Amino acid sequence: MRIIGGTAAGLLLKAPKGFEVRPTPDLVKQALFNSLGGRVVEARVLELFAGTGALGLECLSRGAAHLTCVEKTSRHARLIEENLRSTHLDAEKFTLRVQDAFAAMTQLAAAGCQFDMVVADPPYGEKNVGHRSTSFAQQLLDDAQLPRLLAPEGLFVLGHARRDTLSIPGTWEEIKMLKHGDSMLRFFETVKAVRETE
Repeated sequence: MRIIGGTAAGLLLKAPKGFEVRPTPDLVKQALFNSLGGRVVEARVLELFAGTGALGLECLSRGAAHLTCVEKTSRHARLIEENLRSTHLDAEKFTLRVQDAFAAMTQLAAAGCQFDMVVADPPYGEKNVGHRSTSFAQQLLDDAQLPRLLAPEGLFVLGHARRDTLSIPGTWEEIKMLKHGDSMLRFFETVKAVRETE
């Protein structure tokens, strides 16, 4: 696993052994950042369920103004810090919160923080034929704090398994979808933001 674009392109990232973390594959990352284009430049980015920090560090490498990573497991959080050092990216543009993603969203929203981009590729949920998804991806879409964290015209990028059929609350307008194998990446804006740009 490596950084695929920007100032740190080609540099390797560490990932924990075993199946505790499912890093976003390079091909999926490439498709994502091809779609984002220059939108990353000077963006304030929040990465939830950060794991190795691969998506967020890719944003920093490509010119993001600041990255906030949220990762609950302290061992994985230490890996994110190691990856930041090994990529020689600017530590002053980086904040790490070692806590539950939903608790972090509540605190950040209460503090009035806003981001131009929120990215999340959480652990995949189960196949959910005949019932509403209970996956982390669905919980993120359902969370009332997340829309408050997006700046006007901000973008929420969500990864989930193809088998995990999500219900899209009325808060969100889906503007794009990418598929690769079992992985899906979906791009959302808040309905208010979409209406204001029409």
